[in-house]
Amino acid sequence: MKKRWRFRSHDPARLAQLAGATGLPPFLVQMLLARGLSEPHRAQEFLEARLTQLREPEELPGIPAAAERIAAALEAGERIVVYGDYDVDGMTGTALLCQCLKMLGGDVGFYVPNRMDEGYGLNDEALRTLAEQGARLIITVDCGAASYDQAQTARQLGLDMIVTDHHQFADRLPECVAIVHPRLPGHGYPFGDLSGSGVAFKLAWAVCQRASRAKKVGERMRNFLMQAIGLAALGTVADVVPLLDENRILVRHGLISLRERPSPGLAALLQVAGLADKQRLDSEDIGFALGPRLNACGRLGQAQLGCELLMTSSAERAQTLAEYIDQLNGSRQSLERSVYLAANKQAQEQFDPENDAALVLADYGWHPGVIGIVAGRLAEKFHRPVVLIALDEVGAKPGMGSARSIPGYDLHQALRACSEVLLSHGGHAAAAGLKIDPRQLDTFRDLLCEHAAAERSGPDRQPELWIDAEAPLGAFTFKTLDQLEQMAPFGAGNQRPLLCATGVRLAEPPRRIGSGSRHLSLVVQQGETRLRGVSFGNGDWADELAAVDQPLAIACRPVINEFRGRRAVELQVVDWRLADAPVESLTDGSASRAAG
Repeated sequence: MKKRWRFRSHDPARLAQLAGATGLPPFLVQMLLARGLSEPHRAQEFLEARLTQLREPEELPGIPAAAERIAAALEAGERIVVYGDYDVDGMTGTALLCQCLKMLGGDVGFYVPNRMDEGYGLNDEALRTLAEQGARLIITVDCGAASYDQAQTARQLGLDMIVTDHHQFADRLPECVAIVHPRLPGHGYPFGDLSGSGVAFKLAWAVCQRASRAKKVGERMRNFLMQAIGLAALGTVADVVPLLDENRILVRHGLISLRERPSPGLAALLQVAGLADKQRLDSEDIGFALGPRLNACGRLGQAQLGCELLMTSSAERAQTLAEYIDQLNGSRQSLERSVYLAANKQAQEQFDPENDAALVLADYGWHPGVIGIVAGRLAEKFHRPVVLIALDEVGAKPGMGSARSIPGYDLHQALRACSEVLLSHGGHAAAAGLKIDPRQLDTFRDLLCEHAAAERSGPDRQPELWIDAEAPLGAFTFKTLDQLEQMAPFGAGNQRPLLCATGVRLAEPPRRIGSGSRHLSLVVQQGETRLRGVSFGNGDWADELAAVDQPLAIACRPVINEFRGRRAVELQVVDWRLADAPVESLTDGSASRAAG
């Protein structure tokens, strides 16, 4: 779907003022202003992202009571079970809490539900099994906020429960020892977007402080926390929460930790992902290489292996697990391609762009572990919220659905509005899961489309591309990009700057590359400057671009590609159009302008 290009406007006087106050180069200041960082102290804090800017853990709602109960369990030698989610955020948070409690002498185990058999979150049968096995304290990670009924089951079984989570609450809060959550009702924690692993890291930090009887922990615990911050960074990036405030700090320092002090499991994972020799890791390495491999474990029902990889102290076992997980990721990619082709075909046949404000697609044989990825790809392609539902071929189980949204549309609220025809649902604004009786599919589709149409209309139906600035290809130098890297880590809430170059021509015919020819490789030229570019997921552009014999405008993110000791400036091409196509410049009511 064609995107509407919009240029961010800039106030030259404000730019000069901030550049003078900070001593930063004007190009970097322009990018900071585009992100609302107009005050010198805020801009400096953003760029520095110091560990000392993290809030003390006891400020997080629920942590004092949780740390006290954990300390009592450790002293009494009670069996503690960390009950985590099966995605990367859950696995990393589970691993770091288990390691923390074992370091402090705890009798600790972990439990991660099977995605296909049990689904997301706490379930009564698992709690009964854990109680029978001697557990006395359950600590959830990345789940539990909406588990009122399961908390009641735990109480009946004599289990104490601590919930650590960051997801949406249900109508009633679970009754338990403590709920550690950045958005706990009745509290005013300043940053509500911590990931599940970020919340777990804060709890581990508080437990270490309590064990040290001081805010400054001992050397052994400090070394543990500095390694654990790498796990928190991994979960934070993989869960696509905004890389702002504390998340930004955790990821900035966690990337250094992953590179300089990886556990045996993470060292092996870096090796199979081809990142072991990279001098500096970035958030894209997590998003495109490490995260997908770990997520493959959960998607294919083997999340416990991901947890084991993150916790093992054996280099040999780590290597075996990493290689197997790499193979699982290959299987996941194959399943994903198959489901995408079928779902995309179904969407093309059923989708009415004038009337359908959402897409609900369903079929037999779709693997429930990959439908969320495919839903995300289709949501981006059609700029609509998308729900994919895997139907049971035998008909013995309900349909399992995964939903992905677009900016400005709250999926959690949408599913609540459709809850009368759903067996269950959960998640947050951008991503959610559900179970449904297949006989209710048509009704659910109508309800969701009606809700989405009421929430979004007119221009909102067309995706927008916000461009930070226009620059010639010759401006994309190592010096300029090193300046931009000061704004890293990049990701949700802090995207890598998107720039526009106009009057560009293709120097070579574009080529499809990658598995399934999904991606596009191209070489562009402007004057004497020639640069290679890659457009991920846009291999379909090849034929259309090859037929163009006019100057282009390209929207791209310039990056430094490091490969086998060689550094080169390359472009991540996000969109293209003919150079004389109109774009909009606004935020301050500026007039329209044309690229080129």
